[in-house]
Amino acid sequence: MLLLTGCSVNPVTGEKQLSLIGESQELAMGAEQYTPTQQTQGGQFYIDPELTLYVSEVGHKLAEVSDRPDLPYEFVVLNNSVPNAWALPGGKIAVNRGLLTELDDEAQLASVLGHEIVHAAARHSVQRMQQGMLISAGVAGLGFALTDNEWAGLLMGGAAVGAQLALAQYGQGDELESDHYGILYMKEAGYDPQAAVELQELFLEMSKGQQAGFIDGLFATHPPSAKRVRENSELVRKIGGGGYRGADVYRQKTATLRKFKPAYDAHDEAMKLASEGNLDAALSKVNEAINILPREAMFYSLRGRIYQEQNKPEKASADFDKAVERYPEMFMYRLHNGLNALALNHLTEARENLVRANEVVPTSIAFLRLGDIAVKNNNRDEAIAYYSKAAEASGEVAEEARQKLEALTR
Repeated sequence: MLLLTGCSVNPVTGEKQLSLIGESQELAMGAEQYTPTQQTQGGQFYIDPELTLYVSEVGHKLAEVSDRPDLPYEFVVLNNSVPNAWALPGGKIAVNRGLLTELDDEAQLASVLGHEIVHAAARHSVQRMQQGMLISAGVAGLGFALTDNEWAGLLMGGAAVGAQLALAQYGQGDELESDHYGILYMKEAGYDPQAAVELQELFLEMSKGQQAGFIDGLFATHPPSAKRVRENSELVRKIGGGGYRGADVYRQKTATLRKFKPAYDAHDEAMKLASEGNLDAALSKVNEAINILPREAMFYSLRGRIYQEQNKPEKASADFDKAVERYPEMFMYRLHNGLNALALNHLTEARENLVRANEVVPTSIAFLRLGDIAVKNNNRDEAIAYYSKAAEASGEVAEEARQKLEALTR
């Protein structure tokens, strides 16, 4: 239950604003939602941990000069080709590898991170929550539902709080505010603020050309505009350009990412082909990705799903095991492994994987199939509990759960 705590002052602008959500709730929300939200957006880019360390170092330089330096800031690089970045309450920030490959230097990275730091410091997502633009008080729910043909992997199936906060569109006021103070943070931290103007000009140009990827990512959540470019240019003229750019360092730090970009491009093409039903071509493409980068769990998970679709569950099982072995914390790999194991009637393995998946990101499909496993194990009470949970969601999964629940409780 959210209690009215009256007015407070925006920590960045100094303006008065309504405060329904206190700071302790804000911090708890960010901490609680950070890992699940990362996982629903591809999980961590574990192939190059040094890259996350680098992004984190740049982020902390800016956080230290921000208006809320004491927030528990964290920065992570996500294994996602869509060019985007986001911030959760409490300074929990993520940037997709797909955006990092579009940037030219460290100053441009600082521009992206400074902008997200302002969103967190100025409590923009909290303000949108209070205005009822995102979620009603206390809504949690199952978050995600899978469908049989959803090759991108996820559909919003309930109120997944973190994903809604991270991926909702900001209004122009919030964007201008984040641009303005983000540029001031850049200047204070020693970066050339002109990089922020260049980036906005680039994004505006790309949005006119409807560049694929950006439409789904950065432009959907952070809409560019001529007004933003104009105001940013004016601010930089006022405070003065010049400062650190770090092009050589940036190229060096992103070298691994760029080296393996062809593997991720092949994976994304395989995903597209699979979604169009062209499974043989998809298999060929994902094998290309695996040949380039055999350490990447994501590639095995996709190949496993293709094998599943081709009715080769044993081959799928071997690939899902490889995905889990390489990234055991990733709920999606556990989920697919569990569902496939259930199809093979390997109940113990299925149950373990589905339980582990739900510990990170609860899904209605996992609860439903855990109910099925409980029925097979003659554990009626456990089955009722799982089906009841799945029935709280919406769509086909919830309907199936309700029917099975009714049959058990007649």
